[in-house]
Order: sequence, then C-alpha cells, then structure tokens
Amino acid sequence: MHAPAPLIWLAPREPFPPITQAWDAGSPAPGLLAGGGSLDVPTLLKAYAQGIFPWFSTGQPILWWSPDPRMVLDVARFRLHRSLRKTLERFKADPRCEIRFDTAFGKVIRACAASPRLGQSGTWILPEMAHAYEDLHAAGFAHSVETWVDGRLLAGLYAVAIGRAVFGESMFTSVDDGSKLALAALVAFCRHHGLQRIDCQQNTRHLASLGAAEMPRAEFVAHVARQSRLAGPAWRFDPVYWNELLPPPTAAK
Repeated sequence: MHAPAPLIWLAPREPFPPITQAWDAGSPAPGLLAGGGSLDVPTLLKAYAQGIFPWFSTGQPILWWSPDPRMVLDVARFRLHRSLRKTLERFKADPRCEIRFDTAFGKVIRACAASPRLGQSGTWILPEMAHAYEDLHAAGFAHSVETWVDGRLLAGLYAVAIGRAVFGESMFTSVDDGSKLALAALVAFCRHHGLQRIDCQQNTRHLASLGAAEMPRAEFVAHVARQSRLAGPAWRFDPVYWNELLPPPTAAK
C-alpha cells in the first residue's frame, strides 16, 4: 500500500478537483477525492453531475468520493429472484399495499439513518446530511420510493435524480423484502421511462446479487454527463409500471 497524495481541502462553493485525482486502489481510502466544502444544493448538484458524492461519519469533516470502478445497476439486468417475484405478485394483488413516491421523504431518510449498513455500527446519514438531502428534495432533485401497507410506511429508499441520471443512496425496511420492493418499483419506473442505469456507488454482495456490476468511472461519468442534460420524467408511481417486471398474461386467442 503506497502513500497517497495529500488530501485536497475545499472552501465552501470551491470547485471540485478533477476526479482523476481521487485516491486509487492502493491507498488507504480508494476513491477519496477531497474534504471540506459545503452540503448546499448547488454544491451537491455539481458533485453528482461529476460523479462525486459525500460520505462521512461522526467526528469526520465532509468527505467527497469518486471511486473507480463504479457500482451501477443497469435496469435491464435487474434480477427478480423467484422469492422476490412471489412477494411482488402478492404485493401487487393486495389492495392494502402500495408504492408511493415523495410523500414521506423526511421519514424515509431518517429511517435509513437509523438502519446502519451491514457490517457498520453507525450511520453515515448524520443530521447535517439528512438536512442537506431534504433541501435537495425540496429543490426537486431527491426522491423517496416508499413501501406502504395498511397506511403504514414499512420500507423505502431515497435517490438523487438530475435529468435522466439516477443515483441510489440508501434504503431501510422493517419487513422482509420491503426495501427490495421499493428498489423493484424504482427499476420498474426507470424501465417504463427509459432511464437506463441507477448508480449504486460502491460494490456490495447484496447489490451484485440483484444485477449491479462495476463499470469504469470514466464510462459512468460520461453516461451521467449525457443523461443529466436531458429532461427527466415526473416522479410518480403508477401500478401499471409493475408490468415492466411482471408482464400481464397474454390473452388467449
């Protein structure tokens, strides 16, 4: 393991350095690009448009990352495993169950913050991060995908969207497969509207099992540059989108 270059420290609103300056795989923190700066809406939008995202824990300054390779879910390759398919079929058929977009963003992000990632004892969604993404949501660039049963929010995820570029952030669930249903809903929405990829940021076994795979950072950033300049769809969920994952039976001739 070699010693990386000194970390670049940013003043608020200062431009990000080129992502090629992020620490590489041989460093103590692969993908780390810079520290400092701010979490306001303009800064977050500039970051995501360049393939950069914030990620830091309690006691740390704001840290900015751009890993290479990048974990990305091509929605055409989403794996609807048999058990999840059965769960989705039951969910779709039950009138008590529904997917909602953007009706409880604050509750979703705080539930995600209360659900540490596998193998971590704490959360990276600190209060300042939650407030920043709520501001991004108010500006129309962050969205929640919510799993509701009997009028109760049981699971969900939140994502950033700039034009037609989609960036998955975090998810939570209080029931089996609840967050997977939210992800399936996001995939169905993306397929219906021709949104090709969902950024997953970093490689995990769970994401790989659902069809996500690594791609070169340069290719990912080129994709984001193209898609973020295009007009995105209205963020609302229609049950007809489930047909993207569960095609209706073909009528007998």
